[in-house]
Amino acid sequence: MAQFIKIYNDNPNPKEIEKVVKVLQNGGLIIYPTDTVYGLGCDITNNKAMEKVARIKGIKLEKANFSFVCNDLSHLSDYVKQIDTPVYKILKRALPGPYTFILPGNTNLPKAFKKKKTVGIRVPDNSIARTIVQQLGNPIVSTSIHDEDEVIEYTTDPELIFEKWQNIVDVVIDGGYGDNHASTIIDLTKEEPEILREGKGSIDVI
Repeated sequence: MAQFIKIYNDNPNPKEIEKVVKVLQNGGLIIYPTDTVYGLGCDITNNKAMEKVARIKGIKLEKANFSFVCNDLSHLSDYVKQIDTPVYKILKRALPGPYTFILPGNTNLPKAFKKKKTVGIRVPDNSIARTIVQQLGNPIVSTSIHDEDEVIEYTTDPELIFEKWQNIVDVVIDGGYGDNHASTIIDLTKEEPEILREGKGSIDVI
């Protein structure tokens, strides 16, 4: 059964963060708050954990479009080809924030994603998510948790999330009510930025 850990966004408790990081390092799965909807995540360096996430989503890992959640833009060069100044300016303007940016992936992508040409990068405006990634020392691979109810696409109440996911994941973080609008997805791999999904983030950033 999963641990249910309360963490406050305005002042994440280092001891609680450490518990979550240990779970990730041991190949565990976590559900955690972002600046949009709650996400399901695992350590990007753990292939078995990524396969578990893909199984839960009912897809093959190689076909999965998971986001890489980063603490800031310093991890970009680990997974993304060199980007030009205009693109970097958009990233600087928008992040941290409710956006997923599609960028050209480089040869360092995890083995499962080697065939992918692109990668989705997230730097959420949420201290809990970013502190976890910072303490872990590398990004977490993440995907939104959808609700079966077609009326409410995303569950926002952490207690309800825990009820549903307690036997599937290792940790559910209660970081307060989540949002029910997903991130805005912007493709920056072409000459002109392309909006793939308009979500919480304003498209004015581009």
